[in-house]
Amino acid sequence: MMHVEPMSREVGEGWSYRMKDLCDLTGLPRQAIHFYIQQGLVPPGRKTGRNMAYYGQEHVDRLTLIRRLQHERFLPLKAIRALLDDQDQVFSPSQRSFLSGVKARLAQSLPARSDKPETVVAEDLIADLQLSQADLDRMIELDMLVTRTGEDGRARVAKDDVWMLEFLSELRRIGLTPELGFGVTDLAFYEEAISALFDRERAFLQERLSELPPEVVGAMIERAIPVVHAFLVRYHEAKIRAFVADL
Repeated sequence: MMHVEPMSREVGEGWSYRMKDLCDLTGLPRQAIHFYIQQGLVPPGRKTGRNMAYYGQEHVDRLTLIRRLQHERFLPLKAIRALLDDQDQVFSPSQRSFLSGVKARLAQSLPARSDKPETVVAEDLIADLQLSQADLDRMIELDMLVTRTGEDGRARVAKDDVWMLEFLSELRRIGLTPELGFGVTDLAFYEEAISALFDRERAFLQERLSELPPEVVGAMIERAIPVVHAFLVRYHEAKIRAFVADL
């Protein structure tokens, strides 16, 4: 399980790196570093002038981690932000122990994405699924998935993310095509809804179950997941039935 050290909020000694140094040490271009700072993934440097700022070792470590998560584990920025936000929160030792215990229990049945996931060539995949490069580009733009350039110079997609493209392809086969106004952007609606649902679930489970042993909570969550999934499907169907009945 990956552990991320919280980013210090204090400005202390050791802020000796300039932007050029960050680029050299992390292998990231200046534009990417500025983007991560603008997105709140990395704190800004300590300004000493209008166009001069200095950074510390913590910035190097955070940028290196972001690059690894995005380019090696294919995590989109939303997932990276959630991971970093979770680690940056101020938890008591007992809270951290509880969360670590729950995650360890869940990892047995719901293993995390591999540090180096298997990949497929993006061009071949979208051709097989009868999708376009524009579809893939839009998914990347919406931060739904990430591609990485392989040693052969071709963009690659993690196998763990192939299902999203397969889902889009199936909708196209049903007839929900761009010609009728349906596109990748419509999938973002579902991603946003599920992400909001998950955030609420995580919050109230932590609030209400933190006094129980972590292994007990982990086992409860494992058993509850299929029940919740079944509820979501049935409730969605119920909403559709109610709509049809009112016509």
